[in-house]
Amino acid sequence: MTAFSTVDTTPFAGQKPGTSGLRATTRTFMQPRYLENFVQATFDAVGGLSGKTLVLGGDGRFFGAEAAATILRMAAANGAARVIVGRGALLSTPAASNLIRSRGADGGIILSASHNPGGEDGDFGVKYNGANGGPAPEAVTAEIHARTEALDAYRIADADAPDLDAPGEHALGDMIVEVVDPVVDYLALMKTLFDFDAIRAHFASGFTMRFDGMHAITGPYATAVLAELGAGPDTVMNAVPLPDFGGGHPDPNPTWARPLYDEMMGGNAPDFAAASDGDGDRNMILGRGVYVSPSDSLAVLAANAHLAPGYAGGLKGVARSMPTSRAADRVAAKLGVEAFETPTGWKYFGTLLDAGRATLCGEESFGTGSDHVREKDGLWAVLLWLNILAVRRQSVAEIMADHWKTYGRDYYTRHDYEAVDKTAAEALMDDLRGRLAGLPGQSVGGYTVETADDFAYTDPIDGAKAAKQGVRIGFQGGARAVFRLSGTGTQGATLRLYLERFEDDPARLALDPAQVLRPVAEAADALAGIRERLGRDAPDVTT
Repeated sequence: MTAFSTVDTTPFAGQKPGTSGLRATTRTFMQPRYLENFVQATFDAVGGLSGKTLVLGGDGRFFGAEAAATILRMAAANGAARVIVGRGALLSTPAASNLIRSRGADGGIILSASHNPGGEDGDFGVKYNGANGGPAPEAVTAEIHARTEALDAYRIADADAPDLDAPGEHALGDMIVEVVDPVVDYLALMKTLFDFDAIRAHFASGFTMRFDGMHAITGPYATAVLAELGAGPDTVMNAVPLPDFGGGHPDPNPTWARPLYDEMMGGNAPDFAAASDGDGDRNMILGRGVYVSPSDSLAVLAANAHLAPGYAGGLKGVARSMPTSRAADRVAAKLGVEAFETPTGWKYFGTLLDAGRATLCGEESFGTGSDHVREKDGLWAVLLWLNILAVRRQSVAEIMADHWKTYGRDYYTRHDYEAVDKTAAEALMDDLRGRLAGLPGQSVGGYTVETADDFAYTDPIDGAKAAKQGVRIGFQGGARAVFRLSGTGTQGATLRLYLERFEDDPARLALDPAQVLRPVAEAADALAGIRERLGRDAPDVTT
C-alpha cells in the first residue's frame, strides 16, 4: 500500500500565473519545494482532486519528465482517480486540450514555457487548463496566486511514479496512471476536420513542402500527419524533440526560424513551408518567396475555411487579440459574422468558443486556432492551409495577392525590445497612459493622432473585465501603433510595439512592409521615446 506524506513548506514570492501559467527559469523550478508549492496551490484552488481525472504532459523541455513524476505523486496523494499522461510525459498543448475534452477530464496540467528557450539554463512553465480544455480563467489564476501566498504544506506519495515510457495503465496508490500515445487522438481529430484525400492528391501531383519542428514537440506530430498525407521523407526538419531544443529558440518567426525563411526566399524553394514552436501551439506560414504575417494568415483562413470539410457550414464568428491587425475584421464583415477584439491571451477566446459565438481565433504572436480545441494549434493551421492550397490549386503568393485585391492589405509588423529594464519600460507605459487624453490632434512624425486609449475589455459572455491591456494610438489615414508589455518572458521586461497601416490602392498592395511602416515606427518612437528611455537603437526581434 502506498504511503503519503504531508511536507511542511513556506511560500515563494512571485508565483503569480500569467496569461499562460507560471513561467520562470528552469533552475528556479528545480529549487526544492518550488514546483511542489505551485502544484499544491493549483490543486487547492480548483477545489481539490478527490475522484477527479487529469491530463498531464508537456513539450519535452529539460526538467519536464522529472516534473511530471512529481506531479503524478502529488495527484495521487491529493486523491485523484486517474491521470492520463502522454508517453514520455510528452503532449503538445493542443493535443492536451483535445484529450481533456475528448476524455471528459476535469482539467489538465501542461508543462511548457511555449516559445521560450529550454535547457537547464532556459525557461520552464506550468499551466493549468480547465475542463473545457482551455487555459484557466482569470478568477482561477487569481485563486492559485492567493493560495501560493498562504501555503504551509503540500501532499505527495512516497512511492515512485510509474515508467512513463510504458503504455497502458499503472497503479500509483489508488490512482490510475494511463500512459497514452501522444499523437493518436490528435491525428484522429485532424482527420475529422480536413480532406486528407485532397491534400494527399496535391502532394502526389508534385506539390512540395518543408516543415521545421524546431526540435520541439510538434516534430513527432508533423512527421506522423504528413506521412499520412504522402509528403516526402525529407519534409520535416528538426523533427526530434530535444530538452534544449537543439540550442535554438523555439519561436516560429523569421528571426528564430531563419534557415527555413532563407530557404523559402531562395531560388530552389518548395511550394510551401511552415514551422511550429516549443509546445506546438504556434505557426509560421511561408510560400515560395512569400512570408505570410500571422494577422494575414488568420484573415486568409477565415476567408477560405469553408473549403475544409470541418468548416463547410460556415463560421459563427472570428476573434482576434487587440494587437493583431484588423485584416480579419474585414473578412468577418464580408461574411456577415461577428468580429471580436480581445486582450492578448488565449483564455479570452474561451468563453466565445464555448458559447458558439466564434469559430476561428488568432493572435499576431503566431497563434491561430478554432473551436476544435480551446488552445491555439500550430499544426491545425498548417493543415487548413494545406487544405486550401489543395482545393484552390494556387500558390501562396497567388492566394495572398487575390486576398489583398479583395479586402485591401493591412501592412503589419511587430518590434520586440527584449529583456529591457523593467522599471524603465513601466515608466514608458505609465507616461504614455498619462498623456492619452491630450494626444488626439497632435502631430507626431508627420502623422496626426486621431485616437488614443488604453484598451479595456468586458467579456460579452460572462462580463469579466480586463484593464490596461495595451495603449492604442490611431493616426489619421488608417495607421496604428500599439504599445504593450509582454508577460511571457522571464528576464526583465519585453516591450512590444505593433505597427499597422491599411492600404486599398491596387497599385500599392505589393510594397515592402518595412518601407511602408518605417514612418509609423518613427512616429511611435517620437511619441514614446523608446530609444531614449530604453537605450535601444533597434528591436531585438522583428516579425
